[in-house]
Amino acid sequence: MLFIFLKVLITAIIIVIVSEIVKINDRVGGLIAALPFSTFLILFWMNFENASTEKISNHMTYTLIYLIATVPMFLIFPICLKNFGFWITIFISIVVTLISTLIVHQMNKNFDIKLF
Repeated sequence: MLFIFLKVLITAIIIVIVSEIVKINDRVGGLIAALPFSTFLILFWMNFENASTEKISNHMTYTLIYLIATVPMFLIFPICLKNFGFWITIFISIVVTLISTLIVHQMNKNFDIKLF
């Protein structure tokens, strides 16, 4: 239980640091947020907990696939935010991400990759 608390604490600290950097500099904050900190943390924790190489490799494969599904949300978010406000933009982003994920899921069936 202590280990889970430590994982949560370290991860939360990184998120808070990045959110504070964003307040100071949008560009640097965006760059840092775009870096795969969470992915590296997950890989570190998986390796530390002796996950198999196959499990770690599968995680990276699915991370890439879901990353592709989230790209449309990053493209439409700034446009929607200027036109609709924050909460409606969040809702639109969730819907777009769900639709994109379903599209990516259908496309991956051709490669025998099942997301769900």
